[in-house]
Amino acid sequence: MIRSVSKDVVSVGVLDWDRRLFDELIPLPKGTSYNSYIIKGSAKTALIDTVDPTKTGELLDNIREAGIKQIDYIISHHAEQDHSGSIPKVLEMFPAAKVVTNARCKSMLIDLMPSLKEDNFQVINDGDTISLGNKNLEFIFAPWVHWPETMCTYLKEDKVLFTCDFLGSHLAQSELFAVDEPMVYESAKRYYAEIMMPFRTSINTHLERLKEYQIEMIAPSHGPVYKKPKFIMDAYADWASDKVKNEVVVPFVSMHGSTRKMVDHFVGKLMEKGIIVKPFNLTQTDIGQLAEAMVDAATIVLGCPTVLVGPHPSIAHAAFLANALRPKTRFLSVIGSFGWGGKMLDQLSAMIPNLKVEVLSPVIIKGFPKEADIKALDVLAETIVTKHGTLGLK
Repeated sequence: MIRSVSKDVVSVGVLDWDRRLFDELIPLPKGTSYNSYIIKGSAKTALIDTVDPTKTGELLDNIREAGIKQIDYIISHHAEQDHSGSIPKVLEMFPAAKVVTNARCKSMLIDLMPSLKEDNFQVINDGDTISLGNKNLEFIFAPWVHWPETMCTYLKEDKVLFTCDFLGSHLAQSELFAVDEPMVYESAKRYYAEIMMPFRTSINTHLERLKEYQIEMIAPSHGPVYKKPKFIMDAYADWASDKVKNEVVVPFVSMHGSTRKMVDHFVGKLMEKGIIVKPFNLTQTDIGQLAEAMVDAATIVLGCPTVLVGPHPSIAHAAFLANALRPKTRFLSVIGSFGWGGKMLDQLSAMIPNLKVEVLSPVIIKGFPKEADIKALDVLAETIVTKHGTLGLK
């Protein structure tokens, strides 16, 4: 299915309504899309990105339906296969086309698709331009959103910015444009949390650079097109900032009820104090929801029972996830129980070297919580309230 983005820009990408897991890791509750765009100039035609290899046939059908007889340039923003995987087949259809990308992306593409050869490429540098006749493309390097070779393309005459993964969302919807803003916001925030959050510093740098451009439309490679660029750029600026909210995220597991009793009391005490609490029973939670909750939270508290001598594997996974995603969280603690000993706390501490947090005194108890243990949880809750107060959070 083809759809018009603007007068000379056509969407030829593909919706993947049924996909529910990305990279064999990230849940996709609302599917996704692989966005690809045709730009028709007076002299030449460019294709912006391709689609996942599983959808190559649909991409080629869309290009034919759009009446495209010639593609001169295939702009490859990012080597990951959900954007690049159809390049070889597009080249079979248009053998004279050049794959336009940066040197690092070129190397990655050849590594991933050995059928690509040196003479298939036209390598560009940051700030270079290509003319399509009456339209001109400027290339903006944007490394580490979220791979080292990523870049964007700015269509000068139409003031459209093609951003690939940057500013996107895993969302399959019938509308080409971001119409239902609350739904798009939620999907985009989840996408940011799962994929972009580790690169907050780079994101802030790139957002600052993009202020130099007049942008009237943002066309990412996942999710809807933004006719209101300020909507998504302001959201990213907020998520990537150092500002946290008066929120505590509590990922937990309970094997025999002891940790659950601690978590329930602790959550209730924080709620009494006016703090927003987001508990996640990891036996039932998908990691996307947990990652999204970490975007704004001032504090993370892990609720962990002991398995043999270490943390429950699900909590170890949550700690690994937090360490990888590097949220802007300021404080962290652990509550949980053990039966006959172990090194649960030491092992968890070793799993989070990337988190720049203040560790608050944990509450680790033996067996089922007793009166003194409940009081210790109250003290931890009060400590969190005080710490949040020092940040001006209410």
